[in-house]
Amino acid sequence: MNAQHPSTSLLEGLNDKQLEAVTLPHQSALILAGAGSGKTRVLTTRIAWLIQTGQVSPNGLLAVTFTNKAAKEMLTRLSAMLPINVRGMWAGTFHGLCNRLLRAHHREALLPATFQILDTADQLSSIKRLMKQMNVDDEKFPPKQVMGYINSCKEEGLRANAVDAYDAHSQRMREIFEEYDRQCQREGVVDFAELLLRCYELLSRDASIRQHYQSRFKYILVDEFQDTNRLQYLWLKLLAGADNCVFAVGDDDQSIYAFRGARVGNMRDFEQDFNVRNIVKLEQNYRSHGNILDAANAIITHNRNRLGKNLWTSAGKGEPIRVYQAYNDIDEANFIVDEIKSLHSEGTELSEIALLYRSNAQSRVLEHALFSAGLPYRVYGGLRFFERAEIKHALAYLRLIANPNDDTALLRVINFPTRGIGARSLEQLQEAARAEDCSLWQAAINKVGNGRPGKGVEGFVALIRQMAEEATGLTLPEMAEIATTLSGLRTHYQNEKEGEDRIANLDELISAAVTFVNNNEDAGTLTDFLTFASLEAGEHQAEVGRDALQLMTVHAAKGLEFRTVFISGLEEGLCPHEQSLYETNGLEEERRLMYVAVTRARQRLYLSHAQSRMLHGQVRYGISSRFLDEIPEALLKRLNTRASPGRGGYGESPVSQTATSSEQKNSMPWKIGQAVAHSKFGQGVVVNYEGNANDMRVQVNFGSEGMKWLMLEYAKLEKV
Repeated sequence: MNAQHPSTSLLEGLNDKQLEAVTLPHQSALILAGAGSGKTRVLTTRIAWLIQTGQVSPNGLLAVTFTNKAAKEMLTRLSAMLPINVRGMWAGTFHGLCNRLLRAHHREALLPATFQILDTADQLSSIKRLMKQMNVDDEKFPPKQVMGYINSCKEEGLRANAVDAYDAHSQRMREIFEEYDRQCQREGVVDFAELLLRCYELLSRDASIRQHYQSRFKYILVDEFQDTNRLQYLWLKLLAGADNCVFAVGDDDQSIYAFRGARVGNMRDFEQDFNVRNIVKLEQNYRSHGNILDAANAIITHNRNRLGKNLWTSAGKGEPIRVYQAYNDIDEANFIVDEIKSLHSEGTELSEIALLYRSNAQSRVLEHALFSAGLPYRVYGGLRFFERAEIKHALAYLRLIANPNDDTALLRVINFPTRGIGARSLEQLQEAARAEDCSLWQAAINKVGNGRPGKGVEGFVALIRQMAEEATGLTLPEMAEIATTLSGLRTHYQNEKEGEDRIANLDELISAAVTFVNNNEDAGTLTDFLTFASLEAGEHQAEVGRDALQLMTVHAAKGLEFRTVFISGLEEGLCPHEQSLYETNGLEEERRLMYVAVTRARQRLYLSHAQSRMLHGQVRYGISSRFLDEIPEALLKRLNTRASPGRGGYGESPVSQTATSSEQKNSMPWKIGQAVAHSKFGQGVVVNYEGNANDMRVQVNFGSEGMKWLMLEYAKLEKV
């Protein structure tokens, strides 16, 4: 095709670097697009320019995105730029494009024409069915863990016969993987990971099909390149061949999905494998004010092996970044609420304000403060704290401790975690309850009494009785501990691939119980707490269309922007997450997360941290995040230099375990060596203590029950 002069309107308004990227000659290129630098515009304009100048037809290029929403937005922009029909263009997600290719070549791919795609829930059901046929113990091999293993292998481009097995456990996992593949082939179904792997294998072994698509797609354009995994990268290499141009747009500083298999090293490999001679850096930011960008740049420069860029803006420095040091997490939440109220009264819409946190469990205290203040909010990309499945499960066990005749609670957890109670057993139990005009619990007891129960029902009855017996005389936080531990919930989630967040939420439920007791001296019973949880779960999530504050994790915030952003919980162990310190390159990924969080703000940014925080029902004292220290002091406006009580809380100023002041000694009612009694653990001896006043914990040696740390305020110890 002969190139034509492009319409000036197509390139109008592009800055120099954007123009350079859009009009690159026929060569593979890496576009390092910083946050807010207009990458979507560059990618779309590049496609429009190639088509308009006659270098390629609409059907002669392939555009890969990570979401259907992004693909749709790209096609909508293209149709507005050019008088073309975009419906037949090869633009979509990796999975969508692979599905299209496999449909066209299903015979060569050894698939039926009507092959079906298993979503995540369907895949899990399929694996459970297979494991039952294979007599696999689902406690030793949790189905979700097996599913994660299979998908991870496929995303590395590996079939079962290519996976190393070092012991009996890994050999069994490989056997399940191999049989799962056979089952899917028999049934004519594919899971999401299979779409890409099957497509890659087809192109690898069938030269004619591979050459057909290599000759067709002279230009391949990829969005969010930093999020590609190993198999996606290999698929792109195969499709591009030796002569085609790959236009990869991405930002290594925003690579935050390693836990999903994303491999930031693909960008480095791309430079070498595609002989990239020029990296175009889009560094002019059109979103944020200068101080925000300077902070982001200062933080990310501490990472090694970056491709390197420095964001800047012509919009001016803007406001300083506000930093608040809270006395505790409740004080932090109340400060944020007060600031949001002030901003809203000054005319800022709530939907233009985002409250970010590193992990989902942190939302509970924040949600409670918003609920109490009557501020409507919406949890973006997730559920409110008391709506999360693991919390509903734990609350159901607490409800059964309070009232075993609660049929709704019983049905929720009678077979969760799995204890071998099938659908037929449940039907029989419900039939018996109707016939005897009693609750399901009573029907279960009757069955146990008649000596005709299934093993699972008998075990469940014994469990609830044990929980109720052990909960007698205990404090509310200790009951919450029973509900999360004795029930088997913790063990169950420990076996999940991504169970860490769920366990953190269970810990936060215990913290919620401690705070509730502290704030409700006259109404701190289990029933009161369950009522409180129901009320907070049932109200205040803003309805669709209503102006509402946006709450979300930093991961969920990627790709979004807001006028004002609050980043909370900036303490060592939370952000960066403590686990990152033990992972290869974990700290660098945490720093990229912080970089993403900071660059969500357009005009105003708040950073907050707390001196103490309730974690797992106990007060923990922390230090501010290293990421705060990496921001130049000149960019910051510290709203307070030293936190003090006053906005609500659960104790006095933090005191270390080794403190020996007379004030601390005088607040300690038990001497070391004092014999004490506890309603659950029996008699013991005080051996240590830490904290002060309401925060104080004592360490007691209970002999056969072991050494226990107890919150003095709730432990109800008695002198022996």
